[in-house]
Amino acid sequence: MTRTVMVRNLLAVAALTLVSVGLSGCDYWPPALQTQIEQLRSELQSATMEKAQLQNQLASIAKVKDDLQAQVNDLSRANQDKSTMIASLQNGLAAAQGRLAKTAKVATPKASTVKPSTKVAQKVPAKKKAPAKAASKR
Repeated sequence: MTRTVMVRNLLAVAALTLVSVGLSGCDYWPPALQTQIEQLRSELQSATMEKAQLQNQLASIAKVKDDLQAQVNDLSRANQDKSTMIASLQNGLAAAQGRLAKTAKVATPKASTVKPSTKVAQKVPAKKKAPAKAASKR
């Protein structure tokens, strides 16, 4: 029986030792594992810096995009205004050409009925005088 009591005591001490080591944790880290952890930490830090740089670039690009979009909107409005102005000017020009054509048609019959005899009379003597002057100058 003493032997069984000793075995029980030994098992109890072993169990208590395992429980105490399990609860306290193990502070031993193998050197390879420590190196790997440090490498991962440095990669995490560099990735965090790259992320911050990319976010800054994204913010600046978004600002440039907004500025360019505002310029496009302004130019589109100006283009629309100019197109409207061109259309109104073309309409005005067409109306003015129509009025000019009407006035030219109205003025042409009056001029031809009033002065046909005077123009013919004036042109005939002028033609006779012109060759005589040209011949004398040679």
